[in-house]
Amino acid sequence: MKEIFERRSIRKYSKLPIPDDYIEKLLRAAMAAPSAGNQQPWEFILIKDKNILTDITKVHPYSQMLKEAALAIVICADLDKEKHGGCWVQDCSAATENILIEAQHLGLGSVWLGVYPREDRVKGLKELFNLPERVVPLSIVSLGYPAEKKDPSNRYDKLRVHINKW
Repeated sequence: MKEIFERRSIRKYSKLPIPDDYIEKLLRAAMAAPSAGNQQPWEFILIKDKNILTDITKVHPYSQMLKEAALAIVICADLDKEKHGGCWVQDCSAATENILIEAQHLGLGSVWLGVYPREDRVKGLKELFNLPERVVPLSIVSLGYPAEKKDPSNRYDKLRVHINKW
């Protein structure tokens, strides 16, 4: 549980590359996520090329940290793999969160960049990566070794907890 409570959005990275075995661990964590009816609609695009990372910043207005990132993972859904309509958003969100938690466990910094449902971002990434019509990008995770330290944040708020009724 340590990784869950210590995870923070990290936007500054060192220049160290991420080893391939770490990348596989991140993807294994993503694919261990639950999905509706075990449909596993996810697909992942690994971006290591600095030029492509920079190109993403032209499509996504809050992605400037990608210019420093060692890696980005674009989490997509293949709608042809859907058994339960619309649940791909939850499925791919769970996969995204698992990447963030595994990144923390591995000593990496990460930040979740939302893509879907922002049509301009979806369209821009579809064009940039030449995605088939049936594939929808949900999110991007920016990754690298942290060049900043953030203390854990306690976000627990008992006023948001309702028992048996509102």
